[in-house]
Amino acid sequence: MSESLIRQQLVNMLTVGQAHMTFEDAIKNFPAAHFNTRPQGIDYTFWHLLEHLRICQWDILDYCVNANYKHIEWPRDYWPAKDAVTDAAGWGRTVDQFIADRDALVALVQNPQTDLYSPIPHGYDGHTILREILVVADHNAYHIGEFGILRQIVGIW
Repeated sequence: MSESLIRQQLVNMLTVGQAHMTFEDAIKNFPAAHFNTRPQGIDYTFWHLLEHLRICQWDILDYCVNANYKHIEWPRDYWPAKDAVTDAAGWGRTVDQFIADRDALVALVQNPQTDLYSPIPHGYDGHTILREILVVADHNAYHIGEFGILRQIVGIW
C-alpha cells in the first residue's frame, strides 16, 4: 500500500462518513433548547458529550505536536463539570474548536514530513502518529454515534 493511500485513508477516517456518521451530520440542526439536556439515565448533557470529544481530540493533537506536552487527569480533565452549562456561543466555540483541531490533525497526516511510524519523541510506550490518529478516529466515531443515538432517544433527530 502506498504512503499516500495510507495518509488519505487516515484523513477519511477523521472527516468522511464511510461506515460512520460524520460530526457535522450528528450536530446538524441541533436544537439550542437541548444543548444542556441530560438524556434519561445519562450523567452528561449533549454539550458535555461534544465538549468531551473536543477535549480528547485536542489532547491527542497536543500530545502529537507539543514537545512540552503535559498529561491531563483522567477522567476529571476530559469532561466539563457535571453542573456546567452552555449557551449558543459556547456550543459554537466547542464545535468550531473541534473542527479546527480535526483540521490540524488532517494537516499533520497530510504533511509528507510527518513520520507516521516512528515513536513520538516525547511520547509514551513507543506511541506513533499513526496510533494516535487511529485512537482519535475511533474515539470520535464511538461518541459521534452515541450522540446520534441519544438524539433519537430524546426525540430531537
